[in-house]
Amino acid sequence: MSAIFSFQSLAQCSQTKARAGLFSTPHGFVETPKFMPVGTLATVKTVTPAQLKETGAQMILSNTYHLHLQPGEGIVAGGGGLHKFMGWKGPILTDSGGFQVFSLSEMRKITEEGVTFRSPHDGQIIKLTPERSIEIQNTLGADVIMAFDECPPYPATHQDVEASTQRTYRWLERCITAHQRPEQALFGIVQGGVYLDLRAQAAHALTQLDLPGYAIGGVSVGEPPELIAQIVQTTAPLLPPDKPRYLMGVGTYREMVIAIASGVDLFDCVIPTRWARHGTAMVKGERWNLKNAKFRDDFTPMDETCPCYACQNFSRAYISHLVRSQEILAYTLLSIHNITELVRFTQKIREAILSDRFMAEFGHWLNSSAEY
Repeated sequence: MSAIFSFQSLAQCSQTKARAGLFSTPHGFVETPKFMPVGTLATVKTVTPAQLKETGAQMILSNTYHLHLQPGEGIVAGGGGLHKFMGWKGPILTDSGGFQVFSLSEMRKITEEGVTFRSPHDGQIIKLTPERSIEIQNTLGADVIMAFDECPPYPATHQDVEASTQRTYRWLERCITAHQRPEQALFGIVQGGVYLDLRAQAAHALTQLDLPGYAIGGVSVGEPPELIAQIVQTTAPLLPPDKPRYLMGVGTYREMVIAIASGVDLFDCVIPTRWARHGTAMVKGERWNLKNAKFRDDFTPMDETCPCYACQNFSRAYISHLVRSQEILAYTLLSIHNITELVRFTQKIREAILSDRFMAEFGHWLNSSAEY
């Protein structure tokens, strides 16, 4: 890892592979394990950077594909780079656009060279290659950038996933060659679908390249939770212990606990803001619909133990009223709370690992059937 990036494991659970660490970047430290909010278009939806900082968030994500389409990486660079453009002073990670291309299955064509797709904005034909993805990310200027990968669908045959995984490795080699900014850490992505032999092969091949960090990708694309758990439990321990491990697109309580127990450090998911826009709060491991009648005249805080702005200043009845009225403030308050909830959840896990109480305090999630 370059001198401006480092990862230090400070403590490990005596009964699992869970660990508490410190990831250093040019824009500050990230205390792991840590949930990272998603700011697709250089904004975490309905939340200002000042409000976001108050949630305890340390590192956030933005999306290469979406920022390339709007406003364009040149505009972001002209605004001083992604940090200055969006007013966020902490670490930022940009994904490569590979997952978004995967989701455009009706509009794209994959070849060895890259992916050609039709822009959903104006119908323009766009070609995204490993080199182009890295060029865009270099221009955006995030602290951590992701290699361009192919995310295989679920279900898919072993043969098809093997070919896809091998292509992802060849694309990674091209990403490494194209990468021009040493102040940005390039992470590789372990693919392999639900096939554990392919996951193991990919992890071995990628770790030989000695990258600053590694991600587990291609999960939460339709496979059942038990398969996601199996993939993570198999793959995470194969990644270098002195590098950060990032599980892409996962952010439920149970999934994070299972992954942390396997040695994963970083997570991201759109759940907290997406659910907020549907009037949903995440409270103490549960999912609450604030439209429910029982909240209409409930004047207690959403969570009396939560330090967030929403819980400290407003009642369930008020937020329920805002949701029913479709007031924008409802989505802001619920987003602030939901992000705070998931960041606090991972922070509590970190504290439990440091005191070697991870299993005592969070072990029940490993055997729970609860999704959230």
